[in-house]
Parts: sequence; C-alpha cells; structure tokens
Amino acid sequence: MSGQSGQSLPHESAAAQVAGAATYIDDIPEVRGTLHAAPILSKVAHGQLLGVDASAALAAPGVVAVVLASDVPGDPMLAAFAGDEPVFPSHTVQYVGQVIGLVVARTAMQARRAARLVGVRIEALPAILTVSAALKAQSFVLPPVVVRRGDASAALNGATHRLSGTLRVGGQEHFYLEGQIAYALPQEQNQWLIHSSTQHPGEVQHWVAHALGLESHAVRVECRRLGGGFGGKETQAGHLAVWAAVAASKVKAPVKLRLDRDDDFLITGKRHPFEYEYAVGFDETGRLTVLQLMMAANCGFSADLSGPVADRAIFHTDNAYYLQDVEITSYRCKTHTQSHTAFRGFGGPQGVILIEALMGDIARHLKLDPLDVRLRNLYSEEAVAGTDNKRDTTHYGMRVEDNILQPLLSKLELSAQYRRRVQAISAWNAANPVLKRGIALTPVKFGISFTATLFNQAGALVNVYTDGSVQVNHGGVEMGQGLNTKVAQIVADELGLGVDKVLSTASDTSKVPNASATAASAGTDLNGRAAQFAARHVRDNLAAFVCGLDGCGAGAIRFTGGQVVSPTNTRSFEAVVSLAYANRIQLWSDGFYRTPKIHYDKTTLTGRPFYYFAYGAACTEVAIDTLTGESRVLQVDILHDVGRSLNPAIDIGQIEGAFVQGMGWLTTEQLVWNDAGLLTTHAPSTYKIPTAGDVPQHFTVDLWPQANREDNVFGSKAVGEPPFMLAISVFEALRDAVAQARGDGHVVRLEAPATAEHVLLAIQR
Repeated sequence: MSGQSGQSLPHESAAAQVAGAATYIDDIPEVRGTLHAAPILSKVAHGQLLGVDASAALAAPGVVAVVLASDVPGDPMLAAFAGDEPVFPSHTVQYVGQVIGLVVARTAMQARRAARLVGVRIEALPAILTVSAALKAQSFVLPPVVVRRGDASAALNGATHRLSGTLRVGGQEHFYLEGQIAYALPQEQNQWLIHSSTQHPGEVQHWVAHALGLESHAVRVECRRLGGGFGGKETQAGHLAVWAAVAASKVKAPVKLRLDRDDDFLITGKRHPFEYEYAVGFDETGRLTVLQLMMAANCGFSADLSGPVADRAIFHTDNAYYLQDVEITSYRCKTHTQSHTAFRGFGGPQGVILIEALMGDIARHLKLDPLDVRLRNLYSEEAVAGTDNKRDTTHYGMRVEDNILQPLLSKLELSAQYRRRVQAISAWNAANPVLKRGIALTPVKFGISFTATLFNQAGALVNVYTDGSVQVNHGGVEMGQGLNTKVAQIVADELGLGVDKVLSTASDTSKVPNASATAASAGTDLNGRAAQFAARHVRDNLAAFVCGLDGCGAGAIRFTGGQVVSPTNTRSFEAVVSLAYANRIQLWSDGFYRTPKIHYDKTTLTGRPFYYFAYGAACTEVAIDTLTGESRVLQVDILHDVGRSLNPAIDIGQIEGAFVQGMGWLTTEQLVWNDAGLLTTHAPSTYKIPTAGDVPQHFTVDLWPQANREDNVFGSKAVGEPPFMLAISVFEALRDAVAQARGDGHVVRLEAPATAEHVLLAIQR
C-alpha cells in the first residue's frame, strides 16, 4: 500500500461536522408547499381495528389530510422479504406503537398535536409478549432451524463433566443521533425524489415504487449522509419513506416525516433479545466436547431481518472455539412488540455471548483460569481425537484458514499483563469486603460477508473532469463510519493523486442501481473495491493514450504524486487528462465487484458463507459494589485485527465506538415492556446509553500488524461490527467479580444487561 491509503487522514466531513455545516435531511431547504406528517399510533398490543375517527384531527389548525390504509395506491403490503407487514394496518394491530396512519399538516407540531386527536377503536385480542409465551404457543415468524454435527445426545451422556442452564440477553435501542426521517417530493410525470436517512437506498426505492404502484425507474432515492444507523436504518428507514410517499401521493405535495425520539423508540425495532437453554460437556482440562443449545430470538410481530439475524447467531455460536459434537436449535419467535431488526453485529453478539459465558462457567467449575480454558478450545491445526479431521472447521462446514487466534491472544495476554493482574485482583478482593474486582480476556472471530450471498456485490462510478479533479459515486452510504473517506483514498491511490483531488458524492439510486445495504461491515470491502476497479479502468485508458504518445508499453506508465510518468516523459495528471479529452479518450468508468469464494446451502446452513474472518481480543477489568450492585469498567486493553488498515485513525475510532456501544448493551441499556406491551423505556430519561463518564480512564487500542490473507482491497479487513463483541469481555469480567464476591464456586447466573439489580441478584443466588 502506498500513497493515500494507509494514512490517518481526517474524515472527509470532519470540518463540516464541527462547523455545523454538514447537511442532513432535516437541513435540506424545503420546497415551497412542503407539508409535514406525524404518525397515529396503536395503544393496544394486539387487537381488531374496528374504525378510525379523524374528525377532530381534520378540524385542528393546519391539518390538510389524514392518511390511512385505504390511501395506499399500490400494494397494501410492504415489499419486505417475508411480505408480512402492511403499509398501514386495515384489520389487525400487532403492537403498541404500530403506525395506523398519518396526519398531514402545514407544520410538524400541528401534525403531531392533531395525531393525538385521532380516535382509534380497537377490540383487544390476547397478546404474546414474551419468548416463553411464544414458545408455548408455537408462535413463530419463520420456521425453526436446526444445525447438527456429530451426535450431541450421545456425547453428552459420555461427557466427563456436564453443565446445563439458561441465559437471557436483552435487546438494544439503536439511539442514532439523527432520528428516522424521510422527505418525499413528487416530480414531473409521476416520478419521485425521496430523501431518506437509510442504509439501503436501493431497498427504499423498491419499497416506495411498490407502494405507489410504479416501476423502480420512476423513483430516485438520495442520501448524502446519516447521523448514525447501526442497522436500525437498514430496513426500517423504508417504512418512513413509504409513509411519506403515500401521504405525498394523496395530498399532491411534498411531505416530510420526522419521528420525534419517543415515537422513534415506540415504532422501530431493536436488537433481538435472546433466550437460551443449554447443556455442555467437557473434559478435565476444560476442553469442550459437546454443546446442545436452544436459542430463541424475540423477533417482534414480523420477520423483518430476523431470519438472517438468527442464522448469523448460529454461525457465531462457536466464536473462536472448535465445537466437536453440537446441536443448535434456533426459534424465531413472534411476539406482539416492535419488529426487531438489524443491529451492529447482526446476531453475532447473541451467538458469541453464550459460548463465552460457557467458557467462564467451565473454568470456574474446574477451578481453572478462564483464559486457559479459552486457549485450550481455540481453533487449531490439531487433530480431533480418534479421527483424521483437524480442529479447524466450523460446525457449519467452513474451514478457518486465516487463523491468528493463538498468537493474537498470547500477545494481548502479555501486553495487558493479564497473569499479574489476576493475582493482584485476587489480593485486592481478599482485602476488600464490599468492592470486588474481576477481569476477563475474551477473543472474537467474526465472519465478513452478507450471509445472503446475492448481496455481496457492489458498483461504483468514477468521473475524471478536464481540470484533473475526480468524482466518485458508489452504492454505499456514509453514516459517520468514514466510508467515503476510505473510498476517496482508494481512488486517489489508483490515480496517483492526493485525496484532496477526489470528491465522494451522495448515494443515489440513479447513479449506481441495485446497491446492497451498507451493512455486514462490508461497506469498504464491496464499494471500495468497485471504486478501485472503476478508477483503474480510467487509469488504463490514460495509460494506453500516453503509450501512444510516447511509444512505450502500457505497463511502463506510472501514476504517482499527481504525475504521469513514462520512460521518456513526465506530465502532470491535469495535462494528461486535458490531452486525453482533446483526443476523445473516455474519462469516466464504472466498476463492479462481487465477493469471491463464498457459497452455502441456506436450507442446511452449511458451506462457506464468509470470505474471511476478522479477529480481536479485549482484556477488561471491572469493579462491583456488592451492597448496591453498581459496577464500573476500570481498564480496557484491545488488540484488534483490521488487516492492513486503510486509515488507522478511522479504524481505531470504529473499534472504540463499537466497544463502548457493546458495553452499553451489556451493562446499562435495558429495554422494559410492561404487561400491556408498552415499551416503558422509550426516552433518554429511562433508557441509559453510555456517556463519556462511562469510558474507562485506561482504554488502549492496538492494531494487529498483518495484512488480510485474502485478496481484499489493499489487504484491509472490515472493522464496523467485529469490535462490538470485544465488549463481551466486560460481561465476563463482571461475572468473574460476582464469582469472587460469592466465593462458593457455583455457576454465576447473571442476566444481560448486567444492571445493578441483576448484579445484586447474581451475588445473592
């Protein structure tokens, strides 16, 4: 790697963000005649919708219209994969907060006030609100899935040691700083422009066209940037765009729909809460020999992305460890709550946390150090006893070919001084009856690619202008993660320019069609590679042209430092571009990339769903107050694998942010639904995300120094999601502190999030 890639260059919008000049959808100047919409929400978790009385709302100041299911001009069902969500309900409501319709008014506040005046008649029906109730009623959004290797039942019967139990892990609110918003503008001849805060403009285009009864080419979706997404705007931004477009279609005017924070909480889905029942067998050394697992995902009222989320949880049940005999049964439970959706890690965290908890329990049961048990179980080249197989193949049949787990963990163990600190913590706990400390060092192995193979493709467009400036457009979405910065660096390197000569523009379905969501941590892998190929096509055109001028082979031309160098001449890039234009040489090109090697059978969940794995490890020390249950993260040391970093500053920022967000999921962010199905933690007053004060004073991040072993762009690796699971070290350190506080050697029963209440209960059990 040379030139711009590999440097810690500033985020392309950094200065604009600091100055408040970065434009989000609510900053776009409104077209004259723009109206504003507000949602009418169900107050019942499950019931028959008998009627809507909008008379009081229509009489309110500024109100123009009320929009209901009967106003949808196209298909009344959203174009979601499972086809199980209406645009607006016409017969049945299925959760508290479901959007029954919209009030459209001249101002946002007029619309919101009037929405509260709409009378909705609902006859309540029995509601399923918990995973246990859904399992008992066999209430599922999708059929159960079972993955097996070997004979788990027989292996359990023959295991030297066994443990069994349950675990419950809560969901998580995305809490993006920019809430959900869409702005629908009718254009000439029944065409539409949609500004959507979405991670997936192509899907928004498809959904809006479907709801309006149009072909996709009539709908253009644009998104310059998001104020955070974290998965919450992968599918569910589409709802707002459809609602705004249907309203605009009815009133024949532009309509903006921006949810306030409380409504956003009530309407949109969260990270899937999971519940587990498990039985595990292991030998005297702590090596796991068998796992029998039931995992049940609370999906909410519709499928949304629950199928692939639950699949990825299955794929990551192993995390870093070889599973010999295994049986995993996955239930996708339908409940009458918000439809839960993608969230950073996409099911991976819900798989990893279970196996890490088991590693800690096994260690305590055998009175071994948990790190030693983890090291004992890592994937390796070692042969499986009694077979010709190696301990390097996952339970879904993919070989772990790029394994760096052992050296990575060993390096962090030394740099974090893990062994010395274990002894120091033991001494501290012996001397302090109230405050107890704990420590854990946990690994991460995370598969990179969309599990749905067809989404592993991307396109880009690179334009070189006659003054030598360059514009790149790709199918990805900039949501603060630095995607546009990295893509600009890649294009600059291909053309031998400074990154200041390259401009990344807004995601736009009219420039790059059928783009996949910016998700699965694959934004740079896919779009960066496509942009690299597009820039390479232009570079090859220019190289061939210069060869014609100077009488040399195309391979002899170098693009470097803003110069184009042949064996006989050195010209500025601008001069070459100007000459090429005068000679009618193409100065723009598209690029296309599809991820190689991946394949798997989605009926059996076997094959190679991932192009490569990203690895990492975190060593975390915590303290708990045994009288109050309060906890604090004291020290975090991280060693993470991003391959050959395209931009170390951006990558380290992603690692830090992911860790803190994961820490919030496992400590303070508790979602609570009451017996009526109302989410009672629907505002910052009751839902607690981490603040700057929760970040430990000692917080170090180091990058693993080796390049990606697969042929990825400049040897880099994905970085968005894998570090999230490093925060599981916080949960395991808290469980270690609880175990040391109890001192009885029993299994620690701690629910996630490990709130003060849950920590106290774990100490007392």
